[in-house]
Amino acid sequence: MPSDGSSGRKRVECLIRITGFGNFNTVKSASLDGISQSGSATRPLAQEAKLLRRAYAPARLAMKYHPYYHGKIEIAPKVPVNSYDDFAIWYTPGVADPCKEIQRNPERVFDYTNKSNSVAIVTDGTRVLGLGDIGPEAGLPVMEGKSLLFKYLGGVDAYPICLGTKDPVQIENAVRWLQPSFGGINLEDISQPKCFDILAALRSDLGIPVWHDDQQGTGTVVCAGLIGALKVVGKKRRDSTICMLGAGAANIAVARIIIEAGITPGNIVMVDSKGILNRQRTDLSETFRAKWDMALKTNKEGRSGGLAEAVKGADALLAMAAPGPGVVPSRLIRTMSDDPIVFACANPIPEIWPWEAKEAGAKIVATGRSDFPNQVNNSIGFPAIFRGTLDVRARMITDEMCIAAAEEIANIAEENGLDEDKIIPAMSDWELFPREAAAVGAEAVKRGVARLKLSRKELYEKATAIITHARKSTELLMRRGLIKNFPARTQRGRDRRVVQG
Repeated sequence: MPSDGSSGRKRVECLIRITGFGNFNTVKSASLDGISQSGSATRPLAQEAKLLRRAYAPARLAMKYHPYYHGKIEIAPKVPVNSYDDFAIWYTPGVADPCKEIQRNPERVFDYTNKSNSVAIVTDGTRVLGLGDIGPEAGLPVMEGKSLLFKYLGGVDAYPICLGTKDPVQIENAVRWLQPSFGGINLEDISQPKCFDILAALRSDLGIPVWHDDQQGTGTVVCAGLIGALKVVGKKRRDSTICMLGAGAANIAVARIIIEAGITPGNIVMVDSKGILNRQRTDLSETFRAKWDMALKTNKEGRSGGLAEAVKGADALLAMAAPGPGVVPSRLIRTMSDDPIVFACANPIPEIWPWEAKEAGAKIVATGRSDFPNQVNNSIGFPAIFRGTLDVRARMITDEMCIAAAEEIANIAEENGLDEDKIIPAMSDWELFPREAAAVGAEAVKRGVARLKLSRKELYEKATAIITHARKSTELLMRRGLIKNFPARTQRGRDRRVVQG
């Protein structure tokens, strides 16, 4: 691309006209800022426009369909109502006897209510996707989407709880107050560093599992993807060098989990907004303990500088930074080791477009999106992990349970046949969820945190039955027209193809 800024602007404006994204200033600030310097000038405009139109299609469809359905979830009965007389069983006066039984033995709440399959998705809206602090109301569409994935993929009833406070003590208290109604807590999109303290405060003393998906979920799925990617390129975990762009809750948890899975700590180099983490970053010792711990245990070479210095010679780049594109310049991919692995996981737009990373020499590219190959996204983790956790009524989710999930995901990917575009199973892989759930539940039993002692076979069968029921219920409602299909539009055929994959 010529260095002349006006040429870059003309290229972006031309792409905007072709793809219909809007005016230059809006789109440039939102997500096309990386085009003029990304090396894409060698690609024909028509091809670039086609790639970008496909990449932005989910956002266009989301704006069309969200107001049509007025939300993505609802509560439905799970008991028969043959006549109005049945309400005397399910409500007063009959319900009084189950209440008295639970009062005598509080553990029976798992048997007499839906607590054993209920999860609260708790957020304060301070770090939603890559959008930042947008508030609890604006975060609600994400939490509803999470509820949908919980139910369809894992058979878990999950309820969005968007709190009107940013105070960590109040958030902790709110979760404690909610605990009697739920079998598990999923903390979501809470900013750092308070997210670490909230999880630590609640994880061990609540009596039900508390999980921060941005930490443990991301760590689990990225670990699974990395295991598969390293197998494809023929590199061993203990010998591989890893550059990590971003030192937030997600990447710190990823680092912790991949270390436990066999990556050598000293072979990791982590970069935050101020540069590489090393022992000279004493600014972290008091203000950000989790980062300081990483500064002490990683980067055995003592590298300093920024991303360019950190990524040089790396076998893999795990990027969880600001939404792109252009956050990771394609020229830096060329400085990595042979057959480099690039995980560009920012949402909603990856740090570098997959096709640009490939053109720069990346052997394997993964993102967090379902519309590109190798989706390294928490959606193949949390539904099954909570399924297995709830099925044994575990008191907590340990790191060992996360590793068990990651190893099972990686095993399934290998059984399906690994290649450059298939390092990890897809959401559409039916076997993934009950097998992962069974692995997690079995590990909980092994670690002594389970209330119920079920075998792996029993766990697999139980998870299969619950997930099958959830999916068949949705399919039945769609067939009967009780869940409306997408509205007919001029471009309906094109829209359906995008939505279905």
